[in-house]
Amino acid sequence: MNIARLPDGSPEIFHTLQGEGVSAGLPAVFVRASTCNLHCVWCDTDYTWNWVGTPWEHLRSRDAGYAKFRREEMIITMTPADVAAAVADFPCRRLVATGGEPLLQQEEFLDVFEILLDRDAHWMIEIETNGTIEPAADLDPVVTQYNVSPKLANSGASEEQRLRPEALAFFARSPKAWFKFVVADRSDLPEIEELQTTLALEPERILLMPEGADPRTVAEHRPLVADLCTANGYRYCERLHLEIWGAERGR
Repeated sequence: MNIARLPDGSPEIFHTLQGEGVSAGLPAVFVRASTCNLHCVWCDTDYTWNWVGTPWEHLRSRDAGYAKFRREEMIITMTPADVAAAVADFPCRRLVATGGEPLLQQEEFLDVFEILLDRDAHWMIEIETNGTIEPAADLDPVVTQYNVSPKLANSGASEEQRLRPEALAFFARSPKAWFKFVVADRSDLPEIEELQTTLALEPERILLMPEGADPRTVAEHRPLVADLCTANGYRYCERLHLEIWGAERGR
């Protein structure tokens, strides 16, 4: 498995609070998969995909000192058994598979989940996904919750890349799935409303989250997002981890 590597060389497997979504505030063990099939310009985990030699742009590219990442320095290869052992070391029974895009490695993650569940059936499994890949039939039964974050035009990705109707339809049918949208501007709302109509989503299943990879940017977008949620019956989604720890990795 390709797992993101922390600056100290260890795998990005860590025990913290879930910072986003309907389970925000609950203790969880995160496993951050490396590699992604989308390359969002505002992504706060660009070290999982923005490799040296690739053509992708990022908003931070204009910052002094920013440089694309060396792929071999950002990935650590592990077996599912090793990942499961690292996860099980923590005093927690909620696992969040995140990324990157974890469903690019869904067979390997299924092995991790099955190892953990064989040892303790009380594990709760969350998958954070961009909604472009449909889970396999043997993966779905072991998943407790899907945190689906379809990308809008503000991500910089083309509609063909970021919106896959078959996969989105699967998640819309699943009672386990919640839909989270990153909002940077009021002009994002029509896209959200169109997807809500197309997928026949109840407003209670939709979460809006302020765009921002740091507390200052999130704070700038927060009032707008709160107003949009109030007006449309959506759930407001904070970025709790940023408020507590800033952009510190492994938190």
